[in-house]
Amino acid sequence: MNPGSTASNGSGPGGPAPNVTGAFAGEAKRHAEGVAALFGPLPVKPEQLDRFGELPGADEEPWDLLLSQTATDEQTALEALSRHYGLPFDPDPKAAESAERFYERVPAAAARRHQVAGLRTDGRRMTVATSQPMQPGAFSMLERLLGVPVDLVLAPRAAVGNLINRGYEQRQDLVTEIVEDIPLDDRAIESAASSLTNATDLLQLARQTPVIRLVNMIVFEALRRRASDIHIHPLETKLAIRFRIDGMLVDAFSPPLSLAPAISSRLKVMAELDIANRHSPQDGQTTVRVGSRKIDVRLSCVPTIFGERLVLRLLDQSQTKLTLDSVGMTQAMQAELLELIARPNGMILVTGPTGSGKTTTLYGALEKIDRTSRNVLTIEDPVEYHLDGIGQVQVNPKRGVTFAAGLRSLLRQDPDVILVGEVRDAETAQLAVQASLTGHLVLATLHTNDAPSAISRLQDIGIEPYLISSSLLAVIAQRLLRRVCAGCEGAGKAASGGRCDRCFGSGYSGRVAIFEIMRMSDEVRRLTMTTADAQAIRSLAIKEGMRGMWDDGMEKVRRRLTTESELHRVLA
Repeated sequence: MNPGSTASNGSGPGGPAPNVTGAFAGEAKRHAEGVAALFGPLPVKPEQLDRFGELPGADEEPWDLLLSQTATDEQTALEALSRHYGLPFDPDPKAAESAERFYERVPAAAARRHQVAGLRTDGRRMTVATSQPMQPGAFSMLERLLGVPVDLVLAPRAAVGNLINRGYEQRQDLVTEIVEDIPLDDRAIESAASSLTNATDLLQLARQTPVIRLVNMIVFEALRRRASDIHIHPLETKLAIRFRIDGMLVDAFSPPLSLAPAISSRLKVMAELDIANRHSPQDGQTTVRVGSRKIDVRLSCVPTIFGERLVLRLLDQSQTKLTLDSVGMTQAMQAELLELIARPNGMILVTGPTGSGKTTTLYGALEKIDRTSRNVLTIEDPVEYHLDGIGQVQVNPKRGVTFAAGLRSLLRQDPDVILVGEVRDAETAQLAVQASLTGHLVLATLHTNDAPSAISRLQDIGIEPYLISSSLLAVIAQRLLRRVCAGCEGAGKAASGGRCDRCFGSGYSGRVAIFEIMRMSDEVRRLTMTTADAQAIRSLAIKEGMRGMWDDGMEKVRRRLTTESELHRVLA
């Protein structure tokens, strides 16, 4: 057997495949041991092959069935097959421009059915990625359609699915243009639903004009209403679409449940996800344009009992003001924070629950740092804001870039200031503390309810009290409250008596943060060394002059920036 040759002459995955599939036709029972040996390192037993041809799916998806029968995960099996036969294996293949010939000549339905995607060609041969090595007939078909021999590269199913999505979608621009003047109402949804054909191909469904138009309208309406997230949730009898506006989920639309697969497929194509995979969670991202505005979109989808639930996080870079004034920090607190970030070393933590604006506050602080004389680096998951003059690293666990590994690498980049997106584990915490003790200013976020609890949290993670007292400069805790609408002053109604167009009748428009800053005084350090609880530390900090979040919130209530009911809702 010559594994370096092409599929048509019995090579690569196509090498063992002709013998195996031939055995399935009747010879497997007579030559089971010899056939099993063809799988090399895979744990295929002769008795399994005796029954293989009778199992459901043996003809359509023999490779997937084989993985199921041998309890082998896909990547392990493909890597083993790659080593045994000398075939290339690529966990994340990328298509070159020369692969366009593949997508012009091979029908999308065939590529998706056989899980094959073009990678590149030199004009004489075509390199093709596949996650299904046991299909010699499909590889012969490709050679006929392409008119050249085919070289195979093994790749995971999800990676091949992504290549197929990108290959057959509009290749010239992955950024979707959203037209601003399209209204979204019940009639528009009904029109989109009635215009859909009974397409069975998911990619064809995702590219239908009514579906594209409907998804564009949903995204635009969410942006018009200043939503930070879009929730698309299939229920038993309806499809619920909800927006998160100023931290609160509100019902937006309930289109027919029949639209769920079309909307899901369209969004997956936009985010370059595998639209054929509807049974496991996926995450992706894309960018859309609304006029001159560029919106980053992060998509998360998880399977539920009634279908796929999708959540889109929307980040409008042009609308984000990364200043301490914009988040609502008082001048006195800003002066205190500016004095802290001017220090050459030490650690400053910003705490609060998810979505409380911690990263925005940190970037507001970075805006105040002289980035021409200080080397500022960040490690984040994800990178939400782009700031001139700093180096930003995106966490990517699949490539081995975790918070800990990324932070370790950043320390070799001669940094002055390091921003750590989140302290999640003991290793990251230890590295952050060590960095702050060796001449670096470290800014990081941590999940705790208030500032004093951060000390207990670091101890729980495994940081020794003496290291905390030596490294920690201050802890900032914060929450976000809805801001009273400036247009209707909280009434929810316009001067004419109708609904306020600015807040859509809610009485709130935008958000304002409340803070507390706990500095590490000598007395607080002494309590830290005795592993005192958070309540004791809090009592001492207040005695020494710390202003709590409640007090900061009440001042903003008096200034009519928010309401007392909103303060109770957030801090209750």
